[in-house]
Amino acid sequence: MGTDHQSTATKSAGHVIVDTLEAHGVQRVYTVPGESYLDVLDGLHNSSIENVICRHEGGAAYMAEADGKMNPVPGIAMVTRGPGAANAHVGLHTAWQDSTAMVLFVGLIPFEHRDKEAFQEFDPHAWFDSGAKRVMVLDHASRASEVVAEAMFAASSGRPGPVIVGLPEDVIKEQIDSTVHPQIPVAPGGMTVNDWKALNEALLESEKPLFITGGNDWTREGAETFTKWLEDHHIPAAAEWRTEGTVPFSSPSYVGPIGYGRPKPTYDLLEETDLIVFVGTVPGDVVTDGFKIRQNWDKKNFLVTIDPSLRGRSGPVSYQIVAKPDVFVRDLVRMDMPVKDSWKEWTAKMRGEQVKFAELPSAEPAEGQARMDTLMANLIPALPHDSMITLGAGEHTNWAHRYFPTESYASMISARNGSMGYSVPSAVAASLNYPDRVVVTIAGDGEFLMNGQELATATQYGATPLVVVMDNQEYGTIRTHQERDYPGRVSGTQLKNPDFAKMAEAFGGFGVRVEQDADVPAAVEKALKAIDEDGTFALIHLIVDQRVKAY
Repeated sequence: MGTDHQSTATKSAGHVIVDTLEAHGVQRVYTVPGESYLDVLDGLHNSSIENVICRHEGGAAYMAEADGKMNPVPGIAMVTRGPGAANAHVGLHTAWQDSTAMVLFVGLIPFEHRDKEAFQEFDPHAWFDSGAKRVMVLDHASRASEVVAEAMFAASSGRPGPVIVGLPEDVIKEQIDSTVHPQIPVAPGGMTVNDWKALNEALLESEKPLFITGGNDWTREGAETFTKWLEDHHIPAAAEWRTEGTVPFSSPSYVGPIGYGRPKPTYDLLEETDLIVFVGTVPGDVVTDGFKIRQNWDKKNFLVTIDPSLRGRSGPVSYQIVAKPDVFVRDLVRMDMPVKDSWKEWTAKMRGEQVKFAELPSAEPAEGQARMDTLMANLIPALPHDSMITLGAGEHTNWAHRYFPTESYASMISARNGSMGYSVPSAVAASLNYPDRVVVTIAGDGEFLMNGQELATATQYGATPLVVVMDNQEYGTIRTHQERDYPGRVSGTQLKNPDFAKMAEAFGGFGVRVEQDADVPAAVEKALKAIDEDGTFALIHLIVDQRVKAY
């Protein structure tokens, strides 16, 4: 009697890689094509995963990094060897310093050509080991699915970050067993009984407690539960620099951002509080003003982070709770404590300072040059409640930190490592992720031209962000530092710019150039109308005075 043998289906390793990404819930990848990973591109052809073709590897990497901030799975970028990998490096640094789960797939030279100085050859380990959580090279085709699952796990587990997967072009063409490796679960941590008791006791003893939220590991549900607990107990929360929106802008518990250029009331929070609890982040150099605040601080503090190494923190630590924000909040809400009058007074005082700081300026145009104040005063009342903001780096971001109503998580997608060129790619990614929400990005003239070409990607895939280019004809942040350290000696910071509105039109969107403040209200109205009625992106090119400041 014969024996039945079940045949094993085979596919190329490149196709199995795509199948594994699908099994992990990946909805889109951001790519710049290359001959080194054609088999993966072929696998994407009939896949449920949307392949967003970008115009530069830096733009693709930024989009993937932004994607990782908005989704429960890592953002995915794919680029080719050598020059392509070099161009993508900027997004990796952003993911590393911003603790964003991201996987970068890099096509490599054929295995048999290695170490011969082949065309576009480079060593992934030598290039990326110091700025990635792991660097993996698929040298055995049979391990394709396993390596992808391991990369996705490594990017998400512990403190999130970037992972590199090298794909030799000959290896990914090999036929292998098509079985997909199962997902590897990520441990979320949580409060122990001792953790819970210690924090509960510290809160009961405190007269001026303060929570500071940060990081990208939150969910909307966790943020909403946390906000309700804060409001019920009249406890304030500030936001780490460029992570606003965990506690809503309009919440009576929200007391503002803590970062570069912060106003004095929020600057003083760290000194006034007698108990500080960081959730999802640690007190790094930006929050502590270059590690100067709290260096010799003896006040009680709790750091709630899944990273046991506490990498990037400043100052002494009273207590660490190893947990992701959502599981911490799950246990926190069991603390049903009596509300102290001192908490009410403390929170009301700091909330009052934030309300004054965030009060919109007059919407009535002034005489002369266009002003960001007027633009924000006309734009914000016209936005839906769930609008999003994305930001790169520069002084132009200060208007968003001060005025933009971040009302839900995630509503601010930004580069906390100060990476320029992030604004347009992140806005494209946000618009693709949330096509029913209005996405605004504020770009400086310096950073806009670093990745403004990704407006072509926006047009191709139907992304509809509103891009505000604040044009002060200089690298403004650097000029500010220059004036402080070398007063009266302006050098290397001045710019001459094209007409960005015409550039927007050339890419298939709406563009308007605004030089006079009197023209700002109409420009805002036309831009929003173009997004709503024409289904295109819109760009406002705002020509402002050079030394203009938000605060």
